[in-house]
Parts: sequence; C-alpha cells; structure tokens
Amino acid sequence: MDQPQPTTAPATPPPLGEHLRSPRLRAAMTVQQEVLQAARDYLRGQAFTELLPPLVGPVTDPGGRGAKALDVDYYGHPYKLMTSAILYKQASLHGFPRLFYIAPNVRVEPEETAGTGRHLVEFHQIDVEIAGASREDAQEIAAGLLTHVTEHVWTAVPDVLTGLGRDEADFADIRAGKYDVHTHAEAVARLVAAGHPQNPDGEIDWAGERLLSLETDRAFFVDDYPKGSRGFYDREDPDNPGVLRNFDLIAPHGFGELVSGSEREADYATIVTRMRESGENPAKYAWYLKEARDGIPASAGFGMGLQRLVRFLTGLDALWQVSAYPKLPGVVAP
Repeated sequence: MDQPQPTTAPATPPPLGEHLRSPRLRAAMTVQQEVLQAARDYLRGQAFTELLPPLVGPVTDPGGRGAKALDVDYYGHPYKLMTSAILYKQASLHGFPRLFYIAPNVRVEPEETAGTGRHLVEFHQIDVEIAGASREDAQEIAAGLLTHVTEHVWTAVPDVLTGLGRDEADFADIRAGKYDVHTHAEAVARLVAAGHPQNPDGEIDWAGERLLSLETDRAFFVDDYPKGSRGFYDREDPDNPGVLRNFDLIAPHGFGELVSGSEREADYATIVTRMRESGENPAKYAWYLKEARDGIPASAGFGMGLQRLVRFLTGLDALWQVSAYPKLPGVVAP
C-alpha cells in the first residue's frame, strides 16, 4: 500500500470518488478496522455482550451542545434518528448487565463546528454500560480500552502509523496505562489563569478543551462537571450537591475529548425532576420512564468516539479524513 504523507487538511472533503481513492483514507480505514477488532476483543474479554443499537426511536439523547436530532415519520408517529442510544443502554441492563454497542449516531451539529476538525453529522461511538458500576469502574474500563486498542494498533500496523508521521514515543504513557485526573473546577481555573474566559458553570468550550489538550503529553480525565451542564441521566453526587458523577477523557496534543461518561441516575422521581429542571417534557419519554418506574438498574457507562479515536491514532487533521463518507456540519454531501 502506498504510504500517504501527512499534510494539512483542506476545510472540506474533495469529491467522494477522489476521497475514496485516497491512500490516506485507505491508511485510516486500515487503522479503523484494527481499532474495531481490538475494542471488541477487549470488551468481550471483560465479559461484555455486544448488542446492535436501535437507529430510530420516539426520543433520543437531548444533549449535544446545540446539535439537533433528525425527525423521521415512523408510520405516522414522529420518531428521531439516534443522536445517542444512551436511554436504550440503560433499559438493556435488565437482561445484559455488561453491554456495548458500536453505535451509529446522527447529529445535526451547528454549522460553525465544521471548522473544528472534530465534528461530523454522522459518526460512531463505542458505547459501554455496566450495571452496578461506579464512575471509577467506568473510567477503569475506558482507560483499559484505550490502552488495549493503542497497543494493538501499534503492534498490528506500525508501518501505517509511521507512514502517517506518528511517533511511537508519543503513545508510551497510554500504552503503559498512565492517565492523569483533574476536576472540572481545576480545569476551569487553569483556563482562566491562561486568559481563556471559561464559564465555571458550563461545559468546557471547544477552544478551552483544545487548550487543555495542547498543554499536556498525557491523556487525562476531567471529573465533576456542574449540574446543568450535562443531560438529566448523569447522576448528581449525593455528597456534593450541584456536581455530577461524570467524566471526560481528553487526549493529549490537541486532539481533545475521546470519551464522555458518567454514573447514571436510576431513581424514577429524580429522573422526572431532572428532566423538568433541564427543560425536557417528561411526557415525551413515556417508554423510558416506564422502565425507570419498573426499576432500571443503577449503572455507569461511557461513549468513546470511534472517528475521534482513529483521528488521534493516525494524527490526521480532521474527522472527515477518517470517515469514508464524511458529512460535515452545514455541508451537503452524498
């Protein structure tokens, strides 16, 4: 296979046929298939069962930093394409206490995100859920998964990675299982000290996330996002009101968030209250709330962005370079 040389990506993909013939895409897809094999091997080795996720449903994840779900006419009923199958993961715990999906997602992202290099309208997540687990349990699986995948790819196709300009030494900490941990408050303080006006009560914005990612050589977790910054399903810390038992996993060298996860809220009354606090209409979630009323198991889980992971491993500039059929926000494509 011809070895592509790293270059700066143009803002938008070339015509589809030209893109599909690119040696760079072939290299990225070679890495992607190794990632998928390694992810499945690791999770099955940890006693997880793979399920196939739903594609449409009456509701989907309401979160997403301004992203919208696409509507589907489902036999006269207004359904949604999945932006995330998180609600189904929780319901599935009744029969599958350790489960994962390789889940397609469709999010109509704001057009301004097209230039971040980190957003697509169509993408996939390695979605994991664990009954009876804590945040720390989920973080251990997320870190183990990233370590295993990285080790496998560098063992299976090192020539592809070096051909893309990747330096094996940059992955030494991840392959050794070394990760740092910071709180959201600590991350905000670092950004403010660096002159970045980060809202202490909200998500770390794209620019702030990139700054944090650029200043480190080691992947790190960010814990304890403030209540209101994430979805109603993220569990509030009973010992620290106003703080969520959740996390992100940030890659070094500017590649940003790879994983987002949390302990899940499982108490029916609390879920309804949290929905109302976040402006959601509980009536839309009738099927999910019935499951919660009947007793959804307490759990923790996460989603790891597949294309973001492949981009991090390959070092390419933008997610469209690691997608065979890229659809950028605001750009109409086949």
